[in-house]
Amino acid sequence: MSHSSTGGPAEGDPFDAGAGSILRQPKAVWATAGASVVAFMGIGLVDPILPSIAQGLKASQSQVSLLFTSYFLITAVAMLVTGFVSSRIGGKKTLLVGLALVVVFAGLSGTSDTVGQLVGFRAGWGLGNALFVSTALAVIVGAAAGGSAAAILLYESALGLGMACGPLVGALLGNASWRYPFFGTAALMAIGFICITLFLKEQPKPARKTSILDPLKALGHGGLASVAVSAFFYNYTFFTVLAFTPFVLNMTPYKSGGVFFAWGVLLALFSVLVAPRMQARFGSLKVVGGSLVLLAVDVLVLGYGNHTTAIVCTILSGAFIGVNNTVYTELALGVSDAPRPVASAGYNFVRWFAAAAAPFLAPKIEEWTDIHIPFVVAAVTALLGAVVVWVRRNALTHDAEELEPQHATEDGVTVFAN
Repeated sequence: MSHSSTGGPAEGDPFDAGAGSILRQPKAVWATAGASVVAFMGIGLVDPILPSIAQGLKASQSQVSLLFTSYFLITAVAMLVTGFVSSRIGGKKTLLVGLALVVVFAGLSGTSDTVGQLVGFRAGWGLGNALFVSTALAVIVGAAAGGSAAAILLYESALGLGMACGPLVGALLGNASWRYPFFGTAALMAIGFICITLFLKEQPKPARKTSILDPLKALGHGGLASVAVSAFFYNYTFFTVLAFTPFVLNMTPYKSGGVFFAWGVLLALFSVLVAPRMQARFGSLKVVGGSLVLLAVDVLVLGYGNHTTAIVCTILSGAFIGVNNTVYTELALGVSDAPRPVASAGYNFVRWFAAAAAPFLAPKIEEWTDIHIPFVVAAVTALLGAVVVWVRRNALTHDAEELEPQHATEDGVTVFAN
């Protein structure tokens, strides 16, 4: 994207520039974007049915929360592998392998008889999703009409739509049975597999093959490591909201799905429309720091407020999360001289571990203390994320300014970090 990582004036608004061309895309782009929507739906799909799964499989909250932990733990480790795979077999084959794994393991998830089986199948699903989403934008940019601005807008829109619709689809299908959302996802991804097979041509392979160790080496850069550590703390807060709040709200699948649909709509709007304009006006560091502080206040009120307050704060957190997702992406991919796919993989490798930890630790902390303390911890981690950005602000600003001329290149990985 063309706005500065440090908050200088944008050279042009990519969202306005791409608005006219975003709808005039080849079938290959629409096939990939459509599959991307379903892929991101899989993240929030289980949210409204977590209590139903716990009841159906006679499992505890902490056991059911492992659905997120196994998913994101595998996703984190897979970040070291995706570049290695796609640089050798090509983008189309990587997408198809990822989609095939999601179809198989999402379908198997719906047949689970124990929570252990379901957790294991979600891990396989996480591997497939990692292969798919880490490759999808590069493929969209390579095949899109209208330049990278339109392609990135299309991809971010798919991400936001998927995050918004996941809880809604989970609620609609899960109201009859907790198994149906898994079967539905498998069916939709199978359609995506067919569409990509038919409409997407193979993309050129990169000139240089990526090593599994390249993302880890990239983290040796102080700026990238700082962003990754800050994002680690932020993601702990993010996934405390996503994975633990459904138990606190304790609503029917329909009502819970409605709450998280509204949450997802705010996430999409603030990620795609609001965050870039805030960055251009105030600078990325001020925006992400302020957003993290506001998110900390929001989750603290969520944890101590009444039921209505908890619903409002859950929905409102989507705005802060949307802003943070976009700004962290810009920072992670603008502070080091590593190739963007490599920088993105290293950054995601670190931050997804927090997404794996929070769903497991939050219910455990509740068991050890009370229902309020998990949100106190989440508020503290959000503040720690802001502290890291503030302490490292000079290095982050300097590094981002040095790399400003490269910031708008069309390498197709800008939103991998989301």
